[in-house]
Amino acid sequence: MPLAFQSLSHGEISFGFFNIESDMLLLNQHFFFASDFCGNISKLASSSPSPNERIETEWDVYNLRVTDMGNLMGAIHGIDLRGFIGETYRLFPFPKETAAFKQNPEGYKTREIIANIVCKYAGLSKIPVILEMSGNKAAIGEYTFNRHWFHELLRYVWMGGYPRWKDGIRPQYVLNMKETIEKSGHPLFGFKLEQ
Repeated sequence: MPLAFQSLSHGEISFGFFNIESDMLLLNQHFFFASDFCGNISKLASSSPSPNERIETEWDVYNLRVTDMGNLMGAIHGIDLRGFIGETYRLFPFPKETAAFKQNPEGYKTREIIANIVCKYAGLSKIPVILEMSGNKAAIGEYTFNRHWFHELLRYVWMGGYPRWKDGIRPQYVLNMKETIEKSGHPLFGFKLEQ
């Protein structure tokens, strides 16, 4: 389930997994696969800028209009299956047993199915990603985070969000991200993901 995270630019925003059988994440209206997110974070953490250097790159995301996203709570309860989220829950409904509510570490296997659904609502577009070393800030699209909240986004993915990874097993791309972050000499990284 997406959780609320505090941004410097927009106050409280949503970030996280929205279906346990997919590895897709949302950041308000931006949708992207966790495997891509982790790979992009690893690339940033591997860079070695000078302390005052600003890093700018671009990430591919699906930008959905609010009307096309659907109703997450309605989809979870099976009563509102409109929009992208609703179509996803039509194929991968919320589990009947609450104990089965765990993020599937093999959710990446549904990528082609989820990509085909999301493409009905939006094509891929690019958003800027900017790391400001001097101010300890990171911006993903129009959302700017301080160091603490940026780290919390990364910890959320490491943990498997809420409800956590099934059986405590993480996909390899998450393990790779952790290793790169913790070994990084980059000023915004080089911290322990596990608290």
